[in-house]
Order: sequence, then structure tokens, then C-alpha cells
Amino acid sequence: MKNLNIFDWIAIGLLFIGGINWGLVGLTNYDLVQSIFGGLNLGARIVYVLVMLAAIYLGAISVQLSRKALPPNL
Repeated sequence: MKNLNIFDWIAIGLLFIGGINWGLVGLTNYDLVQSIFGGLNLGARIVYVLVMLAAIYLGAISVQLSRKALPPNL
């Protein structure tokens, strides 16, 4: 099994933040990121782009992780 490095943990944290934010948007129509950064400005856009990159990164390494998690005879 692959040990998680700092990039993995950062990506997991960003995806957690993104998930919480989208859950709040879906349930209450409240965008926490825009609330923190004061609207859809550069700061909020950076957070959204980082969450997107984290999702792409974790999607890419999840394939590697799933291959390593399988028993060798499969």
C-alpha cells in the first residue's frame, strides 16, 4: 500500500473543504468559500481551482492505490 505524502494529505483536505462547501450549497444555498472571501473574487477562485486540482490528483492516484490494494493473484 502506498504511504500518503504531504501532497496526498493536502489534496484530501482540499477535497474535504470542497465537499463540505458543496453540501452547504446544496442543502442551504450557502457558499462558505464565497462567504469567507467576500464574494466570487480572486481568493475564492483560487480555492475552487485548488479543489478541482485536488480532485484530479486524487482521481489519478486512486487508480494506482486500487491496483496496489488488490491481492497479487488477481
